[in-house]
Amino acid sequence: MMKTSFALFAAALFSLSAHAQTAAPAAPAKSGAPAAVVTPAATSCEARAVSSSGKPLTGAAKASFIKKCEGGGSAAASCEAKAVGKNGKPLAGAAKTSFMKKCEADAAK
Repeated sequence: MMKTSFALFAAALFSLSAHAQTAAPAAPAKSGAPAAVVTPAATSCEARAVSSSGKPLTGAAKASFIKKCEGGGSAAASCEAKAVGKNGKPLAGAAKTSFMKKCEADAAK
């Protein structure tokens, strides 16, 4: 009896969550000012700006994350791929930090 009660409760719980609705998009403001242009990259970066605990970033941390996210990051990605030691293993620790700093400085020139 207890197992069937639990199974019915679990089924009811899952069926309720399946019927959840998403929020409707906000209506644009009807003032005389033009609407802000939102690029797809900005939207993606906004959505990904969360801390390791899952909470949204705020303030300087959010600004820094969005700047890094939208900034292309091609130099960092390029340098990351090149950060390999003589033995073929990826660099780590101080060696990686030093290499990345020099590589990104060279890429900025």
